[in-house]
Amino acid sequence: MEFYDIRTVETESLSIQIENGKVEKLKFDKSRSKGFRVLKNGFWGFFEGDVSDSEGLKLAEENAVFKGDAEVLEVSNSGKYKMKVKENPFDIPIDQKIQFLKDVEKVLKGFLNTKVNYFENLRRFRYVDSCGSEVEYEVIRVGISVLAVAKGKTLQFYSKRLYKVGGFEKLKESFELAEKVKEVLSKLVNASPPPSGEMNVVMDSTLAGVFIHEAFGHAVEADHILQGASVLSGRIGEVVASEDVTICDNPLIEEFGFYPFDDEGVKAHETIIVEDGVLKSYLHNRETAKKLNGIPGNARAEGVDIPIVRMSNTYLKPGDYTFEELLEECKNGVYLIGSRGGETNPATGYFHFNAQYGYLIKNGEISEMVRDVSLSGNTLEILKNVKISRDLSFDPGFCGKAYQYVPVADGAPNVLCKAVVGGA
Repeated sequence: MEFYDIRTVETESLSIQIENGKVEKLKFDKSRSKGFRVLKNGFWGFFEGDVSDSEGLKLAEENAVFKGDAEVLEVSNSGKYKMKVKENPFDIPIDQKIQFLKDVEKVLKGFLNTKVNYFENLRRFRYVDSCGSEVEYEVIRVGISVLAVAKGKTLQFYSKRLYKVGGFEKLKESFELAEKVKEVLSKLVNASPPPSGEMNVVMDSTLAGVFIHEAFGHAVEADHILQGASVLSGRIGEVVASEDVTICDNPLIEEFGFYPFDDEGVKAHETIIVEDGVLKSYLHNRETAKKLNGIPGNARAEGVDIPIVRMSNTYLKPGDYTFEELLEECKNGVYLIGSRGGETNPATGYFHFNAQYGYLIKNGEISEMVRDVSLSGNTLEILKNVKISRDLSFDPGFCGKAYQYVPVADGAPNVLCKAVVGGA
């Protein structure tokens, strides 16, 4: 046996869905899981089950049946962390939460359909390994999302979300969230379709954050590098973007992707991925760090699934422009806001995203609203010629990879670039 680790994860969670004034779903979950990994003859053996440490390791070792080339970087960490919150959501009565959600939904009264979703989650994590590591932490997450559907010239929906690490106090902006949905959707139903073709585009912080996460972040996950499935393979030290571009991943920022230790017990730390346009580092777990001479700390798992290389809070650092100066530089084009998903190929760098809505920019000023807008292009080409504003904000979500979902946050300022715009 070359290495072993044991993870114990306990979770408590509550989710509530209010639709058109009625409670449609209410679910409470409580679970405890243990995951065992053994590295033997360069091959991983796994076992998941709530058994003793000795039995779990024995069963995992029995599953290491072949020979392989896996190695791990042996590092040892120790420590404890417990998140302190002002209002523990688990201490607030459910009927009080339901009334709060109904009050938020009332802001949207008059639309065809309205929905408010709420969740709270407590994760207790404990990790030990054969290197002598022993870490544990406790983190609370809360979230609310607001959605409405309306009809004007077209049928449209619009949604906003507020997901945070911390207590119930982090949801105080929920009413402003609903007001924003009401304001935007009232106009969106009568908005015009977008122009098409290559043009100047100002991405708002949410769309720019999704762009950094999806189109660039996945390409620097070191398992993709080892698989030869990234446009950034073998390019450490090369210029891959404008000198104004610095991209970081930092799980220690108290945004939705926060964690004090990763799922391999490694102490969380900031990774500077791109600095002044130069590719500095990939994101690593213990295995990729050993093979590529990197620094581990980005291994994450859903529950006690196999830890794989993941992002946390990934963001583009602010630049020097004000928003008004970006519009002036743009002159004519579109200002695109939010994201309705899309797809990207880390191996080629090409992406295609759908914005939630946008505005035409005419002579440096915001003009009429447009709907059903798509954006596509090549990541590296776009990053070679961008202008970045001073204002940084984060957008939260759950990132999926290898059928596992983990909480993350994407951060960016507003960004001016050139890309292909079309109808969604």
